[in-house]
Amino acid sequence: MGILDGKRILVTGMLMESSIAFHTARVAQEEGAELVLTSFGRTMRITQTIAKRLPTPPPVIELDASNAADFEALADRVREHVDGLDGVMHSIGFAPESALGGNFLNTEWADVATALQVSAYSLKALAVGAQPLMPSGGSVVGLTFDASVAWPKYDWMGVAKAAFESTARYLARDLGPRNVRVNLVAAGPLLSTAAKSIPGFDELKDVWSSRAPLTWEVTDFEPAARACVALLSDWFPRTTGEIVHVDGGVHAMGA
Repeated sequence: MGILDGKRILVTGMLMESSIAFHTARVAQEEGAELVLTSFGRTMRITQTIAKRLPTPPPVIELDASNAADFEALADRVREHVDGLDGVMHSIGFAPESALGGNFLNTEWADVATALQVSAYSLKALAVGAQPLMPSGGSVVGLTFDASVAWPKYDWMGVAKAAFESTARYLARDLGPRNVRVNLVAAGPLLSTAAKSIPGFDELKDVWSSRAPLTWEVTDFEPAARACVALLSDWFPRTTGEIVHVDGGVHAMGA
C-alpha cells in the first residue's frame, strides 16, 4: 500500500525524462496515484511520448501557462479523465534568453513580464483553476530554486522564483480555510532539461560540490521527487506555506 493510494494527482510541466516532474510522476504512480499530465502546443507530442516511459502512461491535457483560457478550462479537461483531484504539482518555469546570463540591467519589461507570468503567477492560476476539483481540500506542491540570494547569471528568473515563493505563502494563507496546503520543494541544481538552458549552471554545480554536507549528485532526481510525493500525500496534514530544501544541506551552511 502506497502513500498516494487512491489519490488523483495532476502533474504539470513534464517535458523530458530528465526532470523532477517526470520522476515525481513515476514515484507517485509507484505509491498508488492516478495521474493526469499537462502540456501544450508543439510540446504535447513530446510529453505524450515521455509519458509512455512511466509505469502506466497517463492522459495528457492542454495547459499553456501563458493562456488564461486554459486555466479556466482546466477543471473540465481534468474531469474528462478523473472526477476530481487530491493534489497538484506545479513544475512550470520559463524566462526569455535576455532575462538570464548576466543581462539583468538591460532586460526589457516585456521579457521580465513573461518570466513573472509563466514562472510565478502561474502558481496562483493553477491553484485557482484546480479549486473546483478539490472540494474537500488537497495539496499544491511547487518547485523552486533558493531565491534568498542572488545567484550568478540567474538574473530575472531568480526574481521570478522570489515572487513564486511569496505567491505560495499568500496561497497558503487564502486556501488554508479550504483545507488546501501549499508547499514548495527547493532542490539543489540538477542536470535537467531546464538547467541546460541556464547560463552559469556549472558555477552553481561547483557551489554544491564543495559545500553540500550530505554531498550532491546533479543526476539524482530521486530525493526531490520523493519530497514532492511526500508533500502531495497525507503525511504532512498541517504543513503549509513551507519550503522544504532538498539540496544536501547547502541552504544551511551560510556564507
